[in-house]
Amino acid sequence: MPTDVANLHTETMTINMGPQHPSTHGVLRLVLELDGETVVRCTPVVGYLHTGMEKQGESKNYSKFIPTTDRMDYLAAISNNLGFCLAVEKLLGIEVPLRAQYIRVLLTEMTRISSHLVWLGTHAMDLGAQTVFLYCFREREKFQLLQEMICGARLTASFVRIGGVMLDLPDGFLEASREFVDQMPRHIAQYERLLTRNPIWLRRTQGVGVLTAEQCLALSVTGPMLRASGVKWDLRKARPYSSYEHFDFDVPTGTAGDVYERYLVRLEEMRQSVRICQQAIDRMPAGDYRARDSKYVLPPREDVHRSMEALIHHFRLVSEGFRPPVGEVYQAIEAPKGELGFYLVSDGGPNPYRVHVRGPSFVNLQSLPAMVEGRLVADVVAAIGSVDIVLGEVDR
Repeated sequence: MPTDVANLHTETMTINMGPQHPSTHGVLRLVLELDGETVVRCTPVVGYLHTGMEKQGESKNYSKFIPTTDRMDYLAAISNNLGFCLAVEKLLGIEVPLRAQYIRVLLTEMTRISSHLVWLGTHAMDLGAQTVFLYCFREREKFQLLQEMICGARLTASFVRIGGVMLDLPDGFLEASREFVDQMPRHIAQYERLLTRNPIWLRRTQGVGVLTAEQCLALSVTGPMLRASGVKWDLRKARPYSSYEHFDFDVPTGTAGDVYERYLVRLEEMRQSVRICQQAIDRMPAGDYRARDSKYVLPPREDVHRSMEALIHHFRLVSEGFRPPVGEVYQAIEAPKGELGFYLVSDGGPNPYRVHVRGPSFVNLQSLPAMVEGRLVADVVAAIGSVDIVLGEVDR
């Protein structure tokens, strides 16, 4: 007998994607309501990696919280260090020496390149392009060797310190850095040859995960995602910090606001980071790598070995910390994933009274439902990759 289509009973299916799914880039759970293969509703569920880092910051003195910041976006540890230290320096009213500012810029821009390399490699592998993953990690290894050269750590550096940086640059570091950044344009062109006109890549990314400029602003999306939708907003230009006003670079933007446009924007951001690094290397000033303010800043290590006064200051700052004036500050930087902000409240004690972190991964993640609802399940993987999340930053 012919079936009366009007009387057919249909219903949607609810499935879990994650928290163990490799394409969710960590312990992210998505509750997907599906009509066939079409996503009707997407609900991100976070909290599986929660570590209470902000509360940890309220139980430690200011300097001892720096290693915890490394473990938020662990792919951009030096950027996290910089954001927190800038907030503390604003609270204290400390002026950082120009050499320290340039060192910070050089390291954070190489960190941006490294972070984008991890994003591109994993994003491409999610969509079936494994060769790009191998190439990107080849270049990332070179940056990790540079990071190991300055502080001995490959992932969690804790190199930026309140008032400056941990140590001056070792001999040969600028030359090794120049070799790394001078090679990057050739490698970026190689990635482009593999992907930019690849028909499979184009079909998986163009017109997928579209966000308009209005949607981005309404959802507080920042970073490459915002710029790919046509909004030219970059804190390094709009609200310069750490001497970024001394550097010449462009802010790449797109128009389509889809997965493909985010890919193009991040590639161009790597090229602009190369420009900034080259300028920092060419114009690296002489002088101190740390402010000389014994009330708040650890004295240089070489001074501790030959001065009793420096040794006493070092002992007191390490054992007791310092007591900033009562007040509150907010400091934001342009991290690889977007606006990374630190809000600190001081009650005059050695520990912050309140610590809150605006993690771009957490804020940008709320745009995922807008990108995938009405699309196919396969597009969810592409959309997640284009957000570039790190769950350590989501689940603080």
